[in-house]
Amino acid sequence: MAGRGTTMALEQEMTTYEHNLPSLLEHEGKFAVIKGDEILGVYETYSDALEFGYDKCGLEDFMVKQISAVEPILYFTRDIGGACPT
Repeated sequence: MAGRGTTMALEQEMTTYEHNLPSLLEHEGKFAVIKGDEILGVYETYSDALEFGYDKCGLEDFMVKQISAVEPILYFTRDIGGACPT
């Protein structure tokens, strides 16, 4: 990632989200737009938040995160019908 050295993509944004979560919870279910250590805004829908993020940040890194008191556990698979090689 340009300008961030070896920092993982969006690591700062996730830290910012976690740090601000107590105050963000009044907007639970909505979507926060985060760039670096700044909350840029909170929006009703993901698409509104994403549109704002691109308008404000262009192609620079930013994060859209749904505000939630409890993080859901998500499972992903690449189930293509084959057995896992050992």
